[in-house]
Amino acid sequence: MFRFASPTALLLLGLLPLMVWWRSRQPGAALDHSGLTAVVGLRPTLAVRLCRVLPWLKWLALVLMVVALARPQWGVRQTTILSEGINIVLAVDLSESMAALDFKAEGKVVNRLAAVKAVVAEFIASRAAERSGDRIGMVVFGSQAYTQLPLTRDYDTLLRVLDRLEIGAAGKSTAIGDALGISVKRLADIASEANLIVLLTDGRSNSGSLSPQAAAQAAKAKGVKVYTIGVGSRGKVPFRVQSPLFGERIVYQRVDIDENALAAIAAATDGLYFRAEDTEGLRKIYATIDEMETTEVELKTYDQYNDLYRYLLLPALCVLILWTVLVNTRFLEVP
Repeated sequence: MFRFASPTALLLLGLLPLMVWWRSRQPGAALDHSGLTAVVGLRPTLAVRLCRVLPWLKWLALVLMVVALARPQWGVRQTTILSEGINIVLAVDLSESMAALDFKAEGKVVNRLAAVKAVVAEFIASRAAERSGDRIGMVVFGSQAYTQLPLTRDYDTLLRVLDRLEIGAAGKSTAIGDALGISVKRLADIASEANLIVLLTDGRSNSGSLSPQAAAQAAKAKGVKVYTIGVGSRGKVPFRVQSPLFGERIVYQRVDIDENALAAIAAATDGLYFRAEDTEGLRKIYATIDEMETTEVELKTYDQYNDLYRYLLLPALCVLILWTVLVNTRFLEVP
């Protein structure tokens, strides 16, 4: 990063044009001669060329000195986060029911996971821009649950991992209890002012070794707040399937969300339960959570700059010395 430590000194540069103008108004030396006919057409020698450049050497030296006086500097600015911020784990359902085509994004029909990925990316970007002290991790679940990315402030990596999530990567079923339990464990690894889980699913827990109720009690014991989101429209929803006989076709199936269990998890941990039936509703839910969960982030900035004035002052002195020597020797003016 480049800067001037004393930028007001640059105002002196405005005086230089006035000095040049004033100097040009002064009467110069006159040479009486009978004419210049004899020298017309002769090529100027090196000495003549230097004589033309000579007056500008002192102005160049003055410009370099003024810029040096402004103290140009080059260095770096480092920001250290002193506060711990909030630890957030995003638990995302990757079960096969997330392939239901009942959401829209940019005017196109998309499956539930595609809509969730777009909205969660906005949530992450908002936390990164406004509260860079937050750590965010990701847990995914289907028949099994596992940590996709531990708590981190590397939001770019988090967004890349989110973009690569695929339906069925963790199995066909829905292990809500295991996902919640792993999320609580990830939050216990790093101290924070507040610990938060945002658990999103479109079904009911039908897999895993830990019940949602037991996982909710573990979260409560650790002081972890859980926001639960049930995603998907009500009734039968369309799925795209491949048939050996009929090729690709759309079939309608019913997907049930265990809203009572999700509401109970949220209530046990002082969180809230939300239901999202479309993309805009989902976006509002994450925006609400974003506004509710804030913390002050204390930043400390360190500046380390190196002065560059010597690299201007030394050439300025050399140019000034050269001008002084030339005007008093080879190009000495005789009154």
